[in-house]
Amino acid sequence: MKPSTTRIAFASFIGTAIEFYDFYIYGLAVAMVIGPVFFPGSDPAAQALNAFLTFGIAFLARPLGALLFGHFGDKIGRKTTLVASLLVMGISTTLIGVLPGHDLIGWAAPALLCLLRFGQGIGLGGEWGGAALLAAEYAPKGRRGWFGMFPQLGPPVGFLFAVGSFLLLSQWLDDAQFRAWGWRIPFLASAALVIVGLYVRLKLEETPVFLKAKQAVSGTAGEARPTLPLATLFRHHAAPLLLGALAMVVCYALFYISTVFSLSYGVTTLGIPRPQFLSMLCVAVVFMAAATPLAAIAGDRYGRRPVLLVAGSAALLSGFLLAPMLGSGSPWQITAFLSIELFLMGATFAPMGALLPELFPTAVRYTGAGAAYNLGGILGASLAPYIAQQLVLHGGLAWVGGYISAAAAISLLAVFMMRETRGRELA
Repeated sequence: MKPSTTRIAFASFIGTAIEFYDFYIYGLAVAMVIGPVFFPGSDPAAQALNAFLTFGIAFLARPLGALLFGHFGDKIGRKTTLVASLLVMGISTTLIGVLPGHDLIGWAAPALLCLLRFGQGIGLGGEWGGAALLAAEYAPKGRRGWFGMFPQLGPPVGFLFAVGSFLLLSQWLDDAQFRAWGWRIPFLASAALVIVGLYVRLKLEETPVFLKAKQAVSGTAGEARPTLPLATLFRHHAAPLLLGALAMVVCYALFYISTVFSLSYGVTTLGIPRPQFLSMLCVAVVFMAAATPLAAIAGDRYGRRPVLLVAGSAALLSGFLLAPMLGSGSPWQITAFLSIELFLMGATFAPMGALLPELFPTAVRYTGAGAAYNLGGILGASLAPYIAQQLVLHGGLAWVGGYISAAAAISLLAVFMMRETRGRELA
């Protein structure tokens, strides 16, 4: 029986929401507590830099996860691979929640933290590509952008849950309690969320596009299952892989500068209370969620390229707002700036749910879409908070704004060099 479109949309959404919740709670913990717990004995600036480096490890692991899970996703199917990626992410996140700090086990603590953060990256690396394919390969004709939006809704919803969990803890616990054990609760809660995600995904069937390719045994269609999808990807699809990765750079830069870096800067440098800044982020992420369906609808109507070119141009200009608005110290101006940046993040991110799968044929689609998505993460996000911290220390906030504008320029050039993919058949 063909599963309902509602079930497919929900299954592609719920997995990414859970996995990005797991990923974001670490990013928020980095900005608030990871440095003192796992890197004590150094000044706050050094703690922040060390914590931001552990944050970047997952982005280095994500392309490996994309290639690993992409290989099996293209060989044995989307469903089984998506279940495995969710398990890897959930186990890694839960174990971070019970990992002792430096005071108890010394330097084994940050070493194990890096290992588990690597596991988070592997899991998330395999998640997005499969979820995007699940939506895109089931999508009705002419609505691929809309269905590709559902995996893209996972990040803002996951982030909202992540911010909300830390905000509630800030209301219930004092600072000492939060640093001692309270920050671990969101990590432990991941286990329950993963069970929900597994239940939904285990009830799915394989996508019809993949089944058609799997059953083909001769002719052009018979070439749909290469022995090594990665080799085929690099040999025949290197250009779309590179362009897709570069197109993602602006999404990552907008998001992680606006969240992880801005939270750290606002709390430590501007002296804004943590609960207040988290509340400001909750407001801003609603704009990201609102931009996602609007950009998806526009992508189906006008094409992926026009939407990305307009949103990317606006993102380039938004870099000039960072220094005057974030540096003002005014909660209203900072909230407005965060809302603008996350709205633009949603606008540049939403079309990717359809665009990246459309760049590759069925034989290497899981590997290609996942690899492009996560290679973009290395370029746009892995060191973004660290670089921003260094830019602030040596040049000021205007340089961080320049970083956003440069990331937008890179993505604009990549999108400009692409062909429109809206009308491309996936089967």
